[in-house]
Amino acid sequence: MAIRRPDTQDVAALAESYGMHPGEDAVATYTALIDGSLVSYDAVEELYAAIAPQAPAGRSGQRPDDDANPLGAWYVRTEITGAPDGPLAGRTVAVKDNTAVAGVPMMNGSHTLEGFVPTRDATVVSRLLAAGATITGKSVCEDLCFSGGSHTSVTGPVRNPWDRSRTTGGSSSGSGALVAAGEVDLGLGGDQGGSIRMPAAFCGVVGHKPTFGLVPYTGAFPIELTIDHLGPITRTVADAALALDVLAGRDGLDPRQPADLAPEQYAAALGGDVAGLRVGVVTQGFGWEGLSEPGVDETVRAAAARLGELGIEVVEVDLPWHRHALHVWNVIATDGAAVQMVEGNGYGHNWDGFYDPELIAHYGRQSRAVADRWSPTVTLVALAGRWSAQQEQTRHYAMARDLVVEVRAQYDRALADVDLLLMPTVPMVAPLIPAADDPLEVQVARALEMIVNTAPFDVSGHPATSVPAGLSDGLPVGMMLVGRRFEDTTCLKVAHAFEQIVGGFPAPPTA
Repeated sequence: MAIRRPDTQDVAALAESYGMHPGEDAVATYTALIDGSLVSYDAVEELYAAIAPQAPAGRSGQRPDDDANPLGAWYVRTEITGAPDGPLAGRTVAVKDNTAVAGVPMMNGSHTLEGFVPTRDATVVSRLLAAGATITGKSVCEDLCFSGGSHTSVTGPVRNPWDRSRTTGGSSSGSGALVAAGEVDLGLGGDQGGSIRMPAAFCGVVGHKPTFGLVPYTGAFPIELTIDHLGPITRTVADAALALDVLAGRDGLDPRQPADLAPEQYAAALGGDVAGLRVGVVTQGFGWEGLSEPGVDETVRAAAARLGELGIEVVEVDLPWHRHALHVWNVIATDGAAVQMVEGNGYGHNWDGFYDPELIAHYGRQSRAVADRWSPTVTLVALAGRWSAQQEQTRHYAMARDLVVEVRAQYDRALADVDLLLMPTVPMVAPLIPAADDPLEVQVARALEMIVNTAPFDVSGHPATSVPAGLSDGLPVGMMLVGRRFEDTTCLKVAHAFEQIVGGFPAPPTA
């Protein structure tokens, strides 16, 4: 379809939007020049149509009824069988609904993508199927994935299988709940501020945020290019390592990935000797004023002490920049998401990688029509980011990106003295899901208060594994192990060794 040409009134309005005031003759000339430029746009559309993919035949997805979806964790159910053999043969997978499965509806928790059906599989989906996995559905995620709670998806709250009145955490809310409840073997999650690790902690399962760039993000809905991650949520560390073996590696389409990326052998490394390793308990990861619950801090410190039974030396580490890093993340996530996700139709511009023109167009057509129906967290980032752009030209984003160098250096310096950093994944057990009529400030607090320990490692890029440390008041507590960049194996080896000495992780009473 040929792109509509502007008339002189359109061009005059465009010029005014830039603060320009050309005369009538100049406007007429520019109108003709623009018409000529747009010939290339028509040509590109025609060329792209010749290579645009078609969704595989026979795929579909259906929204389950409430009786078949008691946790509200499924967006749609499907049945896509992968290769007849492979490392994940016979394993069932729930794919977070920010990640494309061709021919299956994708909503990303938001009215903004309602009705969209991708025509291509994300790279991670292709890899799961090639490894023999069966995709049994798309799991609910929060509105545009910008929430650490499970009450902001437009399909309704996702309920924690340990206590259905409580959050699962977000934004990979459905994947966390479905894995914990035993409805699937593996959940695929995304993580920009902790969205793999927070549901894992609240639901009592394992969540691994890989090193930035280890797993290709191609085909997942972006939030901010520099903090986007995909990774597994599982019931055991062994399953997380097995999944990472399948997911990791370059695909040649994602600029987040380094050219010399060489994944480790994650599953094969489990069971190796961990004696002699040093783990640093980060003082600043505990005692967050107004957030940290004593039962959580005590449970994680007790779990850390048990690492000594494995011959691991456990030491205290003072790391003030851990608290500063949260502010750096907040500016990058706010300005970056506002410019790329909200204003840039998800993908933004100026990076060399895979774009999804169909998704971009669908999002762009609907975003302004449904903006009044965005969740409070998406509304907050849109307003705060627009204000920053208008008043400060997003210069604080530039400052924050420059400060990432120092954030990363501070963690690297600490990790030169110890092999892993340790702290609570989240500072509290799963809070109650807020009521729909709770004040706006309560809705936002329940969506963002839990990110304080997880978000810093999305800007630093270090790998981080959340494992159940025990229970507090009958609810799961997550312990986070953070490693050197591209040494994901160390996180998983120690997490697996801890799982063995505690005799495995408990399941929710409803599972």
